Amino acid sequence: MAHRAGSADLPLHGGRVPPWLAQRMARLGAVISQAIVHHYGRDELMRRLAHPFWFQSFGAVMGMDWHSSGITTSVIGALKRGLAPLSDELGLHVCGGRGKHSRATPAELIAVGERVGLDGMALSSASRLVAKVDSAAVQDGFDLYLHGFIVADDGQWVVVQQGMNGDRGQARRYHWLSEGLSSFVEAPHAAIEGHGQGEIVNLTDRRAAAARSAQVEMLGALGPDGILRELAKLEPPTTAELPAQMALPHLILPDHHDVRVEDVVARRLHGTLAAAADRGPADFADLLLTPGVGARTVQALAMVAEVVHGAPSRFSDPARFSLALGGKDRHPFPVPIKVYDQTLGVLKSAVANARLGREDELGALKRLDDQARRLERHAAGPSLESHIAAERAASHRYGGRSVFGWETEPAGAQGAARSFRQP
Repeated sequence: MAHRAGSADLPLHGGRVPPWLAQRMARLGAVISQAIVHHYGRDELMRRLAHPFWFQSFGAVMGMDWHSSGITTSVIGALKRGLAPLSDELGLHVCGGRGKHSRATPAELIAVGERVGLDGMALSSASRLVAKVDSAAVQDGFDLYLHGFIVADDGQWVVVQQGMNGDRGQARRYHWLSEGLSSFVEAPHAAIEGHGQGEIVNLTDRRAAAARSAQVEMLGALGPDGILRELAKLEPPTTAELPAQMALPHLILPDHHDVRVEDVVARRLHGTLAAAADRGPADFADLLLTPGVGARTVQALAMVAEVVHGAPSRFSDPARFSLALGGKDRHPFPVPIKVYDQTLGVLKSAVANARLGREDELGALKRLDDQARRLERHAAGPSLESHIAAERAASHRYGGRSVFGWETEPAGAQGAARSFRQP
């Protein structure tokens, strides 16, 4: 049964993803999607996209700002670009997006339906209903501005859409999954993410069935003008009279840009670092002999492997995944372009070989993730602050880049955190 999975605070951030990162995000998002489908099937990828914690971690591991609302736009955009050439292979089609792209979703779905033999009009209707529910049936103070619709060749779909509350500088993301969906108007969400705003009007709650029926009856008996007259007679309810909202688990994403100790589960980070040091020389011996490729790339691969293989409970700290390939705004450190491209190269090779029946490379990534799970029980490691400081100090060697420019070799250790040049 489709259900709400929780909520999360999403600071509303402006700005754009620079082309050098957007292109890489499209390639990395596509190859991670291929690996998940290869190991677990297309339905599992759909379920993960409908999981708000995994979705945020997915965006963070690709170099997007780990806590911001921009992850939604950038991930949908990356998947739309990256999966388009693979639509025949994976049987997945990404429609919609932000602003004008959102409004084009119904037409895109009709075109997909004609191409692959689905009922495009039904998909278009579903798209409109989903948007209407989250803008009218759930009245929570957020105006929708993004609508992404991912549909499979068998007709299963995921919707990820987002609204903003400009006055509060906050965003809310809504996740829908067609698997098990029996009603668009009764408890349909896979998840809702966003700041709690106190009491809201949620007519999709199961407990609101009588209210929905009464509204239909009133409209038929009184008409719109009659309803307005009756409404004018009512006194506003007191706080004591308002129904209690359903308690939902939620991910709290703070306003601060920097990654702090409280944002990361240290034992998971230490397990990943230990596994990279332990399994890297054994499973990636040929890779480590390649000039310019070393242990840092294996660390990034270990975190990507967790995104591919990790259970839902692994993604309660999405900030941790930003430690794989940094962030475009230099938080927690600039994007290490050399490491990013090497990570992409390894993953693309592993997926390509797996399609030919050679599973060694993808199997090595799975063993890397398995080892991290075992080692985190007792592994020790550097503090988060020292780990980030070391990454920043070495950033120029890894081709560190951010929206501020390229990192340069610091004149001294004290300048490591602030040294960069414009592109």
